[in-house]
Amino acid sequence: MSDFIYLASQSPRRKQLLEQWGVRCELLLPDEGEDVEALEVVKGAEAPAAYVQRVTDLKLQASVARLRRRGLPLAPVLCADTTVALGRRILGKPADAAQARRMLADLSGQQHRVLTAVAVARPSARGADRQWAAMSTSQVVFDAWSAADIRRYVASGEPMGKAGAYAIQGAAALHIRHISGSYTGIMGLPAHETAQLLRVAGMRLAC
Repeated sequence: MSDFIYLASQSPRRKQLLEQWGVRCELLLPDEGEDVEALEVVKGAEAPAAYVQRVTDLKLQASVARLRRRGLPLAPVLCADTTVALGRRILGKPADAAQARRMLADLSGQQHRVLTAVAVARPSARGADRQWAAMSTSQVVFDAWSAADIRRYVASGEPMGKAGAYAIQGAAALHIRHISGSYTGIMGLPAHETAQLLRVAGMRLAC
């Protein structure tokens, strides 16, 4: 059994959630020169579910390799990736404010999906790593955003670095009429699926 995990994510929300759940984690962030963003490039007409699962798996493999390269003590490694899908269209992180405004205008008054894939690896000293994965899919319905609402929200800076150009735990929540699924999954780390994976990986959980 392990009493800590490595979190290979730069998202402060994922770290906060794990700490709220009593999971001790050490950050396993990319080395200088590692281009993690390149792993998030969409391939052709890739379906959102296939995309988010593929990206999460790539991030996990890169993270386990990073752990071994650094000679760190072995412990479970957790990765996750979140994407927003409007139909089959994948809305990733906006490149700039203009793209963020376009994304929010497209989501205004619409129902969309938020997909978060989670994967955990248990590295072995013999190199025979074990790996488990799960995915959470939630539905979110926005009310209509005015152009002024969108401009103010984008000007706050909150949409940058967020899939779909919004964060449910922030001011965007004022425009969410309905959600169905996992609130923590929409934040970026679904509680139920994450707990299941950590347990099978040998992690001690508080409950």
